[in-house]
Amino acid sequence: MTRRLRRIAPLAFVLCPLAAATPAAAQDSATATALFDRGLADMEAGRYETGCKAIAESHRIEPKPGALFTLAICESRWGHVATAFAHFGDYLALHEQLTPEQKVRQGERPKVAKQEREKLAPLVPELALSLPPGAPAGTVVKRDGRVVDGAALGVSVPVDPGEHVVSTQAPGGPVQEARIQLAHGEKKRMELQVSGAAAPSADGTSSRRTAVFAAGGIGVAGLVLGGVTGALTLGKKSVVREHCGSRIGLSDETACDKTGMEAADSASTTGLVSTIGFGVGLAGLGAAAVLYLTEPKQSDTTAHATSRGIRAGVLAAGPDGVVLGASGAW
Repeated sequence: MTRRLRRIAPLAFVLCPLAAATPAAAQDSATATALFDRGLADMEAGRYETGCKAIAESHRIEPKPGALFTLAICESRWGHVATAFAHFGDYLALHEQLTPEQKVRQGERPKVAKQEREKLAPLVPELALSLPPGAPAGTVVKRDGRVVDGAALGVSVPVDPGEHVVSTQAPGGPVQEARIQLAHGEKKRMELQVSGAAAPSADGTSSRRTAVFAAGGIGVAGLVLGGVTGALTLGKKSVVREHCGSRIGLSDETACDKTGMEAADSASTTGLVSTIGFGVGLAGLGAAAVLYLTEPKQSDTTAHATSRGIRAGVLAAGPDGVVLGASGAW
């Protein structure tokens, strides 16, 4: 290789990538120009939806101050006052970064942008979204299909007037959707609703809690059944006493008339059911107590939650019936 070629070779390695990139850049610029021209034509014809979207895409492909300014004008005419207000602000911030020569080429645009922002400011609606107290951790909030950052919840933010769709979804729960209408300059606060419980955590807390409820429910049902059938048994025994032995003139205390025999048979059946009911009830409440007392400790955020428990049973029993009781807090 000659000395001249050796000097040219390194320069070629630098220029070749630039040369290769030039057609692509030129193509992007042509695409951006075509989109801008089409968007401008649609905007002037009042087709703001297609016009603004085309101008926005043009600015995305090839960011230019003029395209951003025109996009702000389009959004303003479309009625998207919050979006237009933001775009005018972005244009003014960008204008400050231009060189003196570039600023001259912008002409009256900065002045117009400032005037438009002043006109739009009182027309911009604001919306503050918040979750209800006790909403499950990890609940996702969306506004018009976009996720709302947790830091923005409870904060009044500018939005365009018109209808907005907001939704919430707890981990493992269904999506709950709501719609809200905002007029120009209106400010609203909205506490969202959350449906469904959180998905089971890593330590199985939710599944354990379900088991506690199930066992407790079976226990209460068992005690109620035992109490009711026990009361019936006591009632039947009083009938037996009235229709057996000396009460009906017989010396054999085990001898009964027809009514006494029927009552004795019925008392035997209800007595057995009562015994089984109390057994199931006590076993169910015992299992619920064990599950509850051995549940892993909750995190600090729920450490001060209201104490929970359940008590149920027969408070009193006698020949005339029984008194049942059940109380609890969950």
